[in-house]
Amino acid sequence: MTAVLNAKTVNYYPANAGWTNMWTAFDPVRINTDLAKAAALGADTVRVIVFPQTFGYPTPSATYTARLAQFIGLADTNGLDVKLTLFDWWSNYTDIDNSVIWALSVLHPYVDDPRVITVELKNEISPGDATAMAWARQLIPAIRATLPAMPLTLTVDGTSGAPGLTSLKSQLATTPPDYYDFHFYGPSERSLAEIRRAQAAVAPAPLVIGETGLSTVSTSEGEQGAYLARVYRAAQVAGIGSVAPWTFNDFAAGAIPANSSVSTQPAQYKYGLHRTDGTAKFAATVVNGAWTSATTPNSILNLGFEAPTANSPWRQYLPQAGAAAITTDLPRTGLQSARFTGTTRTGSGLPSLLTSPITPVQAGQSWHAEAFARGAAATGITELALSWFDINGAWISQHTSNRLPTGTTTWTLLTVDAVAPAGAAGVQLHLKSGDNTGTVWFDDVALT
Repeated sequence: MTAVLNAKTVNYYPANAGWTNMWTAFDPVRINTDLAKAAALGADTVRVIVFPQTFGYPTPSATYTARLAQFIGLADTNGLDVKLTLFDWWSNYTDIDNSVIWALSVLHPYVDDPRVITVELKNEISPGDATAMAWARQLIPAIRATLPAMPLTLTVDGTSGAPGLTSLKSQLATTPPDYYDFHFYGPSERSLAEIRRAQAAVAPAPLVIGETGLSTVSTSEGEQGAYLARVYRAAQVAGIGSVAPWTFNDFAAGAIPANSSVSTQPAQYKYGLHRTDGTAKFAATVVNGAWTSATTPNSILNLGFEAPTANSPWRQYLPQAGAAAITTDLPRTGLQSARFTGTTRTGSGLPSLLTSPITPVQAGQSWHAEAFARGAAATGITELALSWFDINGAWISQHTSNRLPTGTTTWTLLTVDAVAPAGAAGVQLHLKSGDNTGTVWFDDVALT
């Protein structure tokens, strides 16, 4: 179990062949290339998912079991263990006998095989489905009878969270898995609170994070990297040793089987650490640091505005009232700064640039934020704000800095110090400039 609970696992499909297509269009050369890249990134385990309807049910096809064996061999060649997920895209829960036959047929070659370190019985089983739960209570002991030393796990979907895990654990009380697997796709700035809630739901059983990530279909690659950095840091604080990014590759058009609802969701094509051409996104660098040195530094946040736009996690808030531009016209240090010009306000407040820290928020912590600001014929309000949110995303309160004087000023340090209020699970740092008919620049931000 130690290896499982500390595994540096990556979820994997080829960029051109996701889900069942990986097996029907099996390409060992491409797979080997990808697994070598995963190992170089710092992974030591790869999760692979198999499908009864593709492999053949209830008797798996020799063709597909050979492909699975070849995949496991390729993983081993690249120094990777395997986490094997069964019964994906599966709902025939009344057919228990044939389910057992199929599972044991797939698993039998790996009874004493150290290359396969854990088995996930079913990807994202529904704890609200009584028939599915009855099926799981039969399958777990059946698999254990043949593979008594194999750690078994189950997951619920990424939106069920801790309540789903609570229900899953309750219904498997007589035949519990060896550990539970949490799929986390919630707001990363609140990830520590969500992880601890999930841990409490399954305690005293151990927990891993088997999937987490952010699609770049509508966010920057920089924010994807910061998202994963926050989750890795929160897991470290919570004492969780295994966090698996979803997923290794983006998916090309046509890569996801057309008969799947997943294929109709644009976000599903852009969760990868690598683009479809094989080049690494910023998130790959973040994961490499988390895996190889257990570091997720604040430099990920681009606090000096020097990173390429694609690699910056800064987000616009209320851009309809004025969007910040990253410019080279007046940096305090380095080459770039953030500029607001001609801003207004909305009923929701002042426009801003915002980000959240890598370090997770805990109530009672002391926080400090600072930035230098400079004005040219500035009007209105220019300040920093720390905005606090509870575990459900509800706004609690904010703390604001000293304000930049109006008019034309030199670089002026704005600072805000605060203690995270009771119930705080996340914080956002806002660089605000509203009702400003002139221009304001921000540079050299710090957040600790």
